[in-house]
Amino acid sequence: MRLWSLHPRYLDRRGLVACWREGLLAQAVLTGRATGYGHHPQLVRFRAAPDPLAAIADYLRALAAEGDRRGYRFDRARIGPAAGAAPLPVTEGQLRFEWEHLRAKVERREPSWLARLASSPRGLPDPHPLFVVEPGPLAEWERGTATS
Repeated sequence: MRLWSLHPRYLDRRGLVACWREGLLAQAVLTGRATGYGHHPQLVRFRAAPDPLAAIADYLRALAAEGDRRGYRFDRARIGPAAGAAPLPVTEGQLRFEWEHLRAKVERREPSWLARLASSPRGLPDPHPLFVVEPGPLAEWERGTATS
């Protein structure tokens, strides 16, 4: 499961569709409708949100908006009714890690998409609209880190 902190416009076709599906799975886990992935590290920040269901719903709405922009048909009826989540923090280190991770994935599966990947003037890619950037290292929950 990968719930990207990056703005959805950076995701290639496969990345956006996978993120949508994984976001729906995360929503099912958070609502108790699914039991698999219940302890997945990607869910830590959503569970820590003041309203986890609003956070995942707003996350999914931004993915659906990007899908609309590209002419995809993501079924918004599958998004829970909660909304108005408070922004969630994401560290600069996490964004940098995800940026490099995405670039490596895209380089292998859709090299033509690489030309579209340009970071913002401040040297970091833009975050998903749900997130607000804070200084800091890679998130502790990130898979493969010493603390996860």
